[in-house]
Amino acid sequence: MAVGIFDSGLGGLTVLDAVAKRLPDVPFVYFGDNKHAPYGVRDADDVYDLTTAAVSRLWDEGCDLVILACNTASAAALRRMQESWIPSDKRVLGVFVPLIEALTERQWGDNSPPREVAVKHVALFATPATVRSRAFQRELAFRAIGVDVEAQACGGLVDAIEEGDMILAEALVRSHVDALKRKMPEPQAAILGCTHYPLMQDAFQAALGPEVTVYSQANLVAESLADYLERHPGMLGQGDKTRFLTTGNPRKVSDQATHFLRRQVEFESA
Repeated sequence: MAVGIFDSGLGGLTVLDAVAKRLPDVPFVYFGDNKHAPYGVRDADDVYDLTTAAVSRLWDEGCDLVILACNTASAAALRRMQESWIPSDKRVLGVFVPLIEALTERQWGDNSPPREVAVKHVALFATPATVRSRAFQRELAFRAIGVDVEAQACGGLVDAIEEGDMILAEALVRSHVDALKRKMPEPQAAILGCTHYPLMQDAFQAALGPEVTVYSQANLVAESLADYLERHPGMLGQGDKTRFLTTGNPRKVSDQATHFLRRQVEFESA
């Protein structure tokens, strides 16, 4: 009954932590493609090939349902995967869905025409690949009208977080927020469009100011997954225990993950 969670590195652990707390009886298999991280600087074909390989590995672990806890993979690969690659008995879900549900205050299955929403000016902070894909803007346009989205590629931030250099990470957050505000001086809401960024949510909030609503993904994804599994209980796979897999050095990744989550985590070679 395991659910797979995939990320290019450690950022997806923020999602894993939230969904494990929300669904304590569900085992999860986490796959980190640390060998090839970060994905945010790769082209779309490369991201697609790496993502499909990782998802296939999670299917081998008995995970019929896989969450792409990676915005770059969700933006650059998921639509193509859903159109031509995923078999009918499997599901792969991305992390944009819960964000757009929260921002537009409508359920994903609501196929009514796009309508006006309360928030008109949205700042999107994401990796360069996610920004290039314009996937967030495309999905939002299906559901809302009159929303201005200004995207800021946050180069270097994922690397700083993965290395545990929080001083550099905070400096980069301030720099990227300053750059965004030069383009959009008064955003009403901000989307942290990378699963690493929840660790820096306080820094983003401080730089943006208290009047800006900051949307982070982990808890939104946890609630969305709980709702999905309630409606589709048959998508729980055959796996029966929580495991952590990596394409990188298991000892190094375990040490980084333990520091990242502030609890002991043991990775195995994928």
